[in-house]
Amino acid sequence: MIKITVKDGPVREVEPGTTIQEIAGSLARSVAKSAVGGKVDGVARDLSFPLNESAEVEIIPWESEDGVEILRHSTSHLLAQAVKNLFPDTKLAIGPAIANGFYYDFDSDHIFVPEDFPVIEAEMHRIAKENDPFQRRELSREAALELFAAQGEKYKVELIEDLPAEAKISLYTQGDFTDLCAGPHVPATGALKVFKLLNLAGAYWRGSEKNKMLQRIYGTAFAKSADLDDYLFKIEEAKRRDHRKLGLELDLFSLHDEGPGFPFFHPKGMILRNELEDFWRQEHRRRGYMEIRTPIILNQRLWEQSGHWDHYQDNMYFTKIDEENYAVKPMNCPGGMIMYRTRMRSYRDLPMRVGELGLVHRHELSGALHGLLRVRNFTQDDAHIFMLPSQIKAEIIGVIELVDYFYRIFGFAYNVELSTRPEDSMGSDETWEMATNVLQEALEDKGIDYKVNPGDGAFYGPKIDFHLRDCLDRTWQCGTIQLDFQMPEKFDLTYVGEDGQKHRPVMVHRVVYGSVERFIALLTEHYAGAFPVWLAPVQVRILPISDKHHDYAQSLVKQLLALDIRAEVDQRREKINYKIREAQTEKIPFALVVGDQEAEAGTVAVRRYGQKNAGEKMAAADFIALISDMIKNKTGTAKAEVQ
Repeated sequence: MIKITVKDGPVREVEPGTTIQEIAGSLARSVAKSAVGGKVDGVARDLSFPLNESAEVEIIPWESEDGVEILRHSTSHLLAQAVKNLFPDTKLAIGPAIANGFYYDFDSDHIFVPEDFPVIEAEMHRIAKENDPFQRRELSREAALELFAAQGEKYKVELIEDLPAEAKISLYTQGDFTDLCAGPHVPATGALKVFKLLNLAGAYWRGSEKNKMLQRIYGTAFAKSADLDDYLFKIEEAKRRDHRKLGLELDLFSLHDEGPGFPFFHPKGMILRNELEDFWRQEHRRRGYMEIRTPIILNQRLWEQSGHWDHYQDNMYFTKIDEENYAVKPMNCPGGMIMYRTRMRSYRDLPMRVGELGLVHRHELSGALHGLLRVRNFTQDDAHIFMLPSQIKAEIIGVIELVDYFYRIFGFAYNVELSTRPEDSMGSDETWEMATNVLQEALEDKGIDYKVNPGDGAFYGPKIDFHLRDCLDRTWQCGTIQLDFQMPEKFDLTYVGEDGQKHRPVMVHRVVYGSVERFIALLTEHYAGAFPVWLAPVQVRILPISDKHHDYAQSLVKQLLALDIRAEVDQRREKINYKIREAQTEKIPFALVVGDQEAEAGTVAVRRYGQKNAGEKMAAADFIALISDMIKNKTGTAKAEVQ
């Protein structure tokens, strides 16, 4: 007998060879019905997986995150089988589950177009109705190579050739279709009922420009039809909120062929940008940060010293000055190191919190550019904190609290990931372990749930990443906290301790927005361009009914401008309903209609963005007090919800 410890359940003794499905069935009928797989000592397995040793088992239900991933991975195999049935000469590459769906890469003489999707989906549904089981088997490396070579599947052969000679190769078969795969999968194709093919893209084999361009078909799958309907609705809503479209419509920014990846900010976009930067400066001053500015171009020797030359050179731009090599900075950190070294620091000076809204440039492939979300130059809201080892946890907690405050102001929920040491890294194992443990302790002290992201840390240290969740349930990585024991060593940073001796400070790199440009894109889509009052480029537009009301409108706008409220008068000779519609189209928070009654009584008819009812009568002074309070307290963010 072997002992099976069920997560959040009993310990039981079972016969060797008992499957996960049988364990689920022994717990409860409802557990068995909802199970799609299981984790054995943390590793996801099929329901048919036999347990031959004592282990901890967690049942994976259909609608869990892990369950949906299994469902989507299985649907990618269904897609591959359908494409092979319809276009037999197609060669298969890879087809993983990804966030919100799956994809499969194909090498085919047939050029796929969206019009193919209904035909492929029909074939997928036909296969699903066959309800063929997903059957796992293992072959030796030689046998697997022989099998896929005989089928002409050269991409599968290449993948297998990269595996060790002694490796056991796992395959999955459904019906007459077999694919190379580690699994796990749903029990049978009949479980795959709710899916949709979405779009097409080109993808280089194994991500290298040196390899052939393949055709990638994206799709998604869910356990319930209602979840698919909700997802498709949000896709359409995302198109309506696309920041590139809204950026032009609201006259915020533009992108041009004369500078691919280098955005142009228009006057209204600059107002939005400046408000974000002013808020950043104000909140950082309150928390003891000092602001600096470092050069955009610095000598190659600096980047060699920092490690960027060895670890980041492909993403950098270069130039020559006086016959010497220089680089345009991709990060602000080395400049901060130089600033720290300009004078001897004492332990009494630490922690030293230094912030910079620094313009950086990074070389991105043209195909990766995407509005403000992926650009070649952007402003990073960096800060570097130099501290004593004894101050690390307190400073990390302080940054966590700052990030949380910012995101709550904008109405963002967020998830947290702890990213650990990558393969291409600097420093000793002991230093990395200590740094990772400190970040972990800070998160746990704050009671924050987090996910470990193995191997995704920076080359100089582990990091905490904050992934924003917008009103369409999309996640975006923005804030980060990186603990660094390497840079102070490389730049020989020191402080004089209480003992009068020189010591090495510890350093934290951190951002809140991540990139001002990218954050503007996220806010634009989150609010669908209807920014909260304090951020809106135009906060109030006054709409006189006729020419005789212009004087009253101008007196109002002077009062508002004197209080730094961004206001303007629409003096065009248009009908008032047209002016109201224009203000709504431009998503201006408040439109004030003024006519005879308002001019005589000193009132305004207030129309808020998104409200179709008649204007609310209000004394001009009361309206000014209302909007002033909204701006001061940064309230009025209700338009972030899906319309």
